[in-house]
Amino acid sequence: MNETPNPLLRQGEGQTTLIAANEDIKKRLDAFVTAAMPDHVSRSRIKALIKQGHVTVNSIAKTEPNYRLKSGDTICLEVPEPDQPVPQAENIPIEVLYEDDHLIVVNKPAGMVVHPAPGNWSGTLVNALLHHCGASLAGIGGVRRPGIVHRLDKETSGIMVVAKTDIAHQGLSEQFADHGKSGPLERAYLALVWGTLARNTGTIDAPLGRSTHNRLKRSVVEIYGPDARHAVTHYTVKRHLDGSGEGMTNVSLVECHLETGRTHQIRVHMSHIGHPLLGDQDYGKHYQTKVNVLSPRAKAAVENLNRQALHARLLGFAHPSTGEHLRFEAPLPADLETVLNAFE
Repeated sequence: MNETPNPLLRQGEGQTTLIAANEDIKKRLDAFVTAAMPDHVSRSRIKALIKQGHVTVNSIAKTEPNYRLKSGDTICLEVPEPDQPVPQAENIPIEVLYEDDHLIVVNKPAGMVVHPAPGNWSGTLVNALLHHCGASLAGIGGVRRPGIVHRLDKETSGIMVVAKTDIAHQGLSEQFADHGKSGPLERAYLALVWGTLARNTGTIDAPLGRSTHNRLKRSVVEIYGPDARHAVTHYTVKRHLDGSGEGMTNVSLVECHLETGRTHQIRVHMSHIGHPLLGDQDYGKHYQTKVNVLSPRAKAAVENLNRQALHARLLGFAHPSTGEHLRFEAPLPADLETVLNAFE
């Protein structure tokens, strides 16, 4: 008895490969491919991709949506990358901590995306920097992300450095790639997390990969997983906070230092050890009921916090042209200071 081939043999970021089984004989090509796609992909979209030559049958491009399948046909759909507009300069105020002919250091506010991407083509830090720096920034390190050598999440505030020359971009990129293990880079983050940590200092060494439940999220994965990336976070508890007035620690102010720089690293690692960040809707949503034990003032402050409580407070590095060590600090922004004060 012949086994029916799995119709969805392989699905990558922009490619899907399908194999037609006996029961698929004489099905229309567009209908067959659409049935294997997520619900948000319409048949009209698949039909357009076929007509544009993005679908092959047995390695030969098929541009007829009504092609009738044969058993064993191998269909490959290549989804093209969407056209990305070149970032435009926008007159958006930014807080500049330092600037010279080689680089600029800014204090990014929460709510600002670093560079244009689908869903955020304007209003980003790159748009603001293109207006502030003019032609000196254009194209440095790439057209889409000019000058960017590191990132902060949209809802994470704090210090960033941006290159204004190719030499600065290369020098800074090398320092960030080293993460301060042997070079001069310094980075420190402040986070407000739920609960009392078992130790006042510690290290979280847990590999991160893409979440199997949500491709936009990260999670701790097996060390030998297909996309496992080495990730290490060092933390120190700076203060225990009593938000109930009953002499109990409900929240801790923690300083984190990164030995690696993975996406959402601090947020995932702190959640992994049972102490997610306040306001983190992705990795701490299951802790939302914790506000019910807080005093009215502390509860209101946490509920009014519209982002994860994470701030990049310190950034130090060697100037890529002069070699001078530069070090910048930014105090907690007003929204996090309000939460801190509510607990005190």
